[in-house]
Amino acid sequence: MDAVDHINVDVDDLGACFPFYRDVLDLDLLRPPEDFQGEHAMFRAGETVVTLAETGRAENWDETGLDHPLDKAHVAFATDRETYESLVADLDGQFPKQGPYDWGEFEGFYFLDPDGTLLEVVTYDPPAPGVERDLLTHDDV
Repeated sequence: MDAVDHINVDVDDLGACFPFYRDVLDLDLLRPPEDFQGEHAMFRAGETVVTLAETGRAENWDETGLDHPLDKAHVAFATDRETYESLVADLDGQFPKQGPYDWGEFEGFYFLDPDGTLLEVVTYDPPAPGVERDLLTHDDV
């Protein structure tokens, strides 16, 4: 395999999820919902296409059903340090043990989209000089 071509994410409410992926995650819009027969939207994250499909089969997780993010599958997006820190600040407090995590070569933070789909944002960029904070590790699971 050479790459991940595309990922489909089941959502129950495309109206809530579409602006989240477009505005909060800042993914590049390829095709808006009105371009499809049925409830879909298509974005690009780097070389990978992410399609939202309103199927009625979304996970619907929340802070009461998610003890730890490693309990379920997720999609991880890589970004620069500045965007990463902004997302951590905006999305922290959704559930216990969101992170940030020290994963060795990169730092990761888990969060939920409006339908409860588990996502992760990672950065390979080091923190700014002099910035220190406690990071969770796999041992904190």
